[in-house]
Amino acid sequence: MEESITLNYYNPNQPPSLEIKQNIIDFLFVHLDQYGDKKEDIEKCFDYAMSSEKGKGGFIVTAVLEDEIVGTTIINDTGMKGYIPENILVYIAVNGEKRGMGIGKKLMKAAIEKADGAIALHVEPDNPARYLYEKIGFTNKYLEMRYHPS
Repeated sequence: MEESITLNYYNPNQPPSLEIKQNIIDFLFVHLDQYGDKKEDIEKCFDYAMSSEKGKGGFIVTAVLEDEIVGTTIINDTGMKGYIPENILVYIAVNGEKRGMGIGKKLMKAAIEKADGAIALHVEPDNPARYLYEKIGFTNKYLEMRYHPS
């Protein structure tokens, strides 16, 4: 069944239709599960990836099976090089009913092939996808700390 999965690539020069955009946002909202964000935040990330404005951009990869999105990832260009990875994998999700078919691995490999430069990502310590990232070669170099002004 994995053989019939099609990968579609979108970038600022080849953006998806408005219908596909909405399908990707809805898909991520549902399938990111407890690791997800609000739809408006997902849409901001999507719009950033599809922006041709200097210092922005990125790309999106969708995995499609029988005309249905079964996985997707959004990579944003950080606009930096060397001291911070050039890309950040902001979202990746696979339909819960299709997990274990290698879709996440296909999406990650496609993202790595398409990315120009290094890729960073954030993952919760208890997220099972963490082991896939480590298998592919991602390392945990830093402990992330954040300050949010009140």
